[in-house]
Amino acid sequence: MERMNSSPDENTGTEEENETITPGTDQGNRRNVQGYSSFPTTSSNLNQMEEKMRRKLQFFFMNPIEKWQAKRKFPYKFVVQVIKIILVTFQLCLFAHNRYNHVNYTWDNRITFSHLFLLGWDSTREINAYPPGAGPLAVYKIDEFYNTLDYAYAGYANLSNAIGPYSYNDDNNNMPDPVFCQYNYKQGIIHGFNESYEFNSEVNETCVNFTIPNGQLLKSKQYIKDAGMEINFAALVRAKLMFSLKTINFRAAGPITPPECVRFDIEIIFDNEDHDGQMSLVLEAEPYKLVCNGDKNYITDNKIDQILRSILNILVILICSASLMLCSRAIYRAQLLKELTVQFFRRAYNKELSWDGRLEFLNIWYIMIIVNDLLIIMGSAIKEQIERNQFTNDQWNVCSLFLGLGNLLVWFGVLRYLGFFKTYNVVILTLKKAAPKIFRFSFCALLLYAGFMFCGWLILGPYHMKFRSLATTSECLFSLINGDDMFATFSIMSKKSPMLWWFSRVYLYSFISLYIYVVLSLFISVIMDAYDTIKQYYSEGFPKSDLQTFIGEPCIEEVSSGLYRTQSSSSLNAIMNSLFCCNLYRSAYSKIGGRGSNLNIL
Repeated sequence: MERMNSSPDENTGTEEENETITPGTDQGNRRNVQGYSSFPTTSSNLNQMEEKMRRKLQFFFMNPIEKWQAKRKFPYKFVVQVIKIILVTFQLCLFAHNRYNHVNYTWDNRITFSHLFLLGWDSTREINAYPPGAGPLAVYKIDEFYNTLDYAYAGYANLSNAIGPYSYNDDNNNMPDPVFCQYNYKQGIIHGFNESYEFNSEVNETCVNFTIPNGQLLKSKQYIKDAGMEINFAALVRAKLMFSLKTINFRAAGPITPPECVRFDIEIIFDNEDHDGQMSLVLEAEPYKLVCNGDKNYITDNKIDQILRSILNILVILICSASLMLCSRAIYRAQLLKELTVQFFRRAYNKELSWDGRLEFLNIWYIMIIVNDLLIIMGSAIKEQIERNQFTNDQWNVCSLFLGLGNLLVWFGVLRYLGFFKTYNVVILTLKKAAPKIFRFSFCALLLYAGFMFCGWLILGPYHMKFRSLATTSECLFSLINGDDMFATFSIMSKKSPMLWWFSRVYLYSFISLYIYVVLSLFISVIMDAYDTIKQYYSEGFPKSDLQTFIGEPCIEEVSSGLYRTQSSSSLNAIMNSLFCCNLYRSAYSKIGGRGSNLNIL
């Protein structure tokens, strides 16, 4: 049973499989079995053909160790996978370190800008605490709106007072004018006294530069009025104050890494989309990498680090491309062998190969390797662009997504090689056996979960902070399944409605009891049942498909006897075998009389 899954590190057939296999019409089908112009009719020839087909399939489903013993061919795919794991892991570690420094540097600068340009900003808002220690930063009065604009402009004009090494976005360090834009409905007039209104949902944008002589303070209310703009807060959707700053990050510098030059595009956003009297205040700072002019006293070549990283990216792309082509070729050749086997069963036994037998030729590990190769190639290409060109947070996030998922699948692929050992293979076979039942069970449990989720969101949402959105409701319920933060979930419920307060108790007790004591217990029992079945298979034998019954299991002596080897051997295989085959193998096989010349060890 363990042998029926070919791996990405072995050759997928004997030398006979390297010949062209072209399934087609009846006449063409008769030529598909190599060495036969038509299927033989005599008993001896039929037995010879069956033995030849059996050896071909036995070799195809051998694990890498058995294939090495059987054919003594250099395991190209295995070596490629080992090199790929090392390179992509090293690449991920470097990228993760750089990404953390980049995100952390951006966040720290955003906090600094909030202190410099946001009126009312407090250090307690810098920590993402749960529950939040303070409400949202917002303005509630018209005077507060204009005072916030004045405060931001004053901080921008007095940039020399900041501790950070910030400069204006100008080659001569002259202060460019900040831009103020408002987005408001084309028409929005409210007559609350008689419940009437005038409304047009089209949103218009109007902008103005704040051009103030040096040394003077901005009076934004009067300036906006003099510029011909009118702010109708009833129709105002949002407003922005935008400007840019430059800085240099010395912390990124190292023995072969130069400092980073960065431009921050800053937006102070007044969000009034809810029109509930609370205009939230948010500062966004988007970083862009600039080309530094360098320092005459900086002794290290600034391009060394970039060259080394580019070499690593290119090596990763090349090794993943080689892995992609090898695995794609293996899948294609496996399908050709499947068609040949189907034709053999059809003509030799007058029956069709079973569906389970056909699935034996579809290697899920190959497909997973192909997927992770594609992800890593795309991620490495984006990483190379990030390190060469200007970047944004979106590019960093997309690149990390590709590289992270690719590495996840790469390390999942290691399970394939652990599966060659009985102890680890029990875990893999248990998961494989339990997977169909787990999917069916999870689907039923998901229906119950969806019912609780929608019910809690609708009823408890206005009165409980954990149920305010569908996403937070799902997160809260999933946390409760794992026993997390139960008391807080009970205690946070508002008591404004006694009826809903009592309902929340019944709701939470029912959900926790059902999922912890019933659903999870049944889930574990499904896995344990699969585990007991696999243990029974190991003691009594695994069930076999018609293909497995035909193949059988070659004994160890037959595998290493040279029966699967051919007379020919390519020069590349000869070189690889001479480099990597130890003298122990040479001496062991040289003692086999009469067959040493056919082993192709050297």
